[in-house]
Amino acid sequence: MPKGVSKYDGAFKKQIVEEMREKGLSYREIARQYEMRGAHSVADWERIYLEEGPDGLFIERRGRGSKGWPPKKLKLEV
Repeated sequence: MPKGVSKYDGAFKKQIVEEMREKGLSYREIARQYEMRGAHSVADWERIYLEEGPDGLFIERRGRGSKGWPPKKLKLEV
């Protein structure tokens, strides 16, 4: 993966986590090997991988969740 890329796809995340676990590398070692900015992303990806499985890495998670008003409920006319 090129240096300076800010968004990684699910396949890349899965590859990183599986390689790290197979070779017994630390977060920093695998991040340095792939020229990533920080090891915190790898730690987050491993947590998601372990909690939700490999498919969890393909879900878009950027941004904040909405904490505003709940969605309006439509009235059904009978």
